[in-house]
Amino acid sequence: MKPGRATIARLRPFTLRSRITVGIVVLLAVSCAAVGVAALLTLRSTLAERLDEQLADGGGRFPASLEHRAPVNSGHHEPDGDEHPDTRNQAPGTFGARLLDGRVTDGAVVRSGTDTSVTLTGADKAVLAAVRVDGRSHNIELSKLGDYRVRAVDGADGDVLITGLPLSGVEEAAHRLEWVEAAVFGIALAAAGIAGAFWVSWSLRPLRQVAATAVSVTRLPLDSGEVALPAHAPDTDPRTEIGQVGTALNLMLGHVEDALSKRHTSQERLRRFAADASHELRTPVASIRGHTELALRHPGPVPPEVARALERVAAESARMGEMVDDLLLLARLDAGRPLEREPVDLTRLVLDGVDDARAVGRDHRWLLDLPEEPVIVPGDEHRLRQVVGNLLANARLHTPAGTRVTVRLADGPGSVVLTVGDDGPGVPEEIRATVFERFTRADRRRPGHPGGGAGLGLSIVSGVVAAHGGTVRLDSRPGATEFTVIVPSG
Repeated sequence: MKPGRATIARLRPFTLRSRITVGIVVLLAVSCAAVGVAALLTLRSTLAERLDEQLADGGGRFPASLEHRAPVNSGHHEPDGDEHPDTRNQAPGTFGARLLDGRVTDGAVVRSGTDTSVTLTGADKAVLAAVRVDGRSHNIELSKLGDYRVRAVDGADGDVLITGLPLSGVEEAAHRLEWVEAAVFGIALAAAGIAGAFWVSWSLRPLRQVAATAVSVTRLPLDSGEVALPAHAPDTDPRTEIGQVGTALNLMLGHVEDALSKRHTSQERLRRFAADASHELRTPVASIRGHTELALRHPGPVPPEVARALERVAAESARMGEMVDDLLLLARLDAGRPLEREPVDLTRLVLDGVDDARAVGRDHRWLLDLPEEPVIVPGDEHRLRQVVGNLLANARLHTPAGTRVTVRLADGPGSVVLTVGDDGPGVPEEIRATVFERFTRADRRRPGHPGGGAGLGLSIVSGVVAAHGGTVRLDSRPGATEFTVIVPSG
């Protein structure tokens, strides 16, 4: 953006209130300017008409009194004896000139004393000679006298008589009017701007309430749980534009509230079903496991095929039992059941988790980066241990042999950061957005693969961390994958 455009963008009003206020002031300024220009032009025209009337009333009496004076030789005439022009009933500043054969023969100006002499330059004489004898007034400029309104008439001796009145009075009156208009219009614009700002602000108060309602809705967590929508917009008068907006917003909020209520009811029904089903499945699964283990311990001969089938039943029963426990945990987390809150040595949990992971994943390289002092956080030790274990198991199961897994623990101001990273191939791009959702697996083609799992590990990590008031995120690309867990330290 160019500097000029940037400056304009900063000065441009953005709120509706400021735009309307500025618009009112601008329109009023344009109106004041139009009125001022019209008044100024009218004043000039009126005063000019008065000068024209005075010139018409005076006729050529003043320049006619110059007929018997000696001709002007050097542009300046000194009266001899009683050869004074007739200045009776002539206003101060009245100018008179006599022309014969297109040449100025004499000129004079009325002053407060008896001196009527005037110096006319060659340019002045040319200007006077160019004045048309048409009975109409014309504006000219004389070098020594300034602007004049003059009128030329034919004299009795075949000469031309020019009478003029100064325009200085007209200009002074016009300048005084300009100053008065500037002061009055300036005060009016300032008062209109202040009063307009208050009026617009009061008029737009219902719109601000509608906007506040909409903003409060945007701040609500609408993705899950029971949502209590704020009070509807107060102004719903359909006769006004703001009332129409408020009515539309209230109708939309009503539809959203109904949809959220139905969604919450459906979620609660699903959660109760998952919790009840998980709870009810624990007993038969445990029974199957018990009977299978009992059958495997039978002292009598068992055909190899039967023994292998029993072993598979026992393994799948154990896997099903873990899945049922995970589903039951997620259902309890969704229901918002509080976890235990006690001081937990997170450093010890990380050390134990890495030792366990190293024992089962000897083909990986495990690195630790821990602070010198133990890191203590308030929380549920068993669930936090589950978070560490699931992250390490995820890194071990989904990376090839020889992968380096680095576990970092940092105690920051107000929070603790746990990072589990590896230099493996990374999380597939198609599942990164849903990696913390339930039953998300890196390889959906092998749901029964021992390393694939049921896809509940990372969803448990997300749920447990959220129950502790923390967050978890994934940053992954080929050769660098990191799961970062942030939990409050106090």
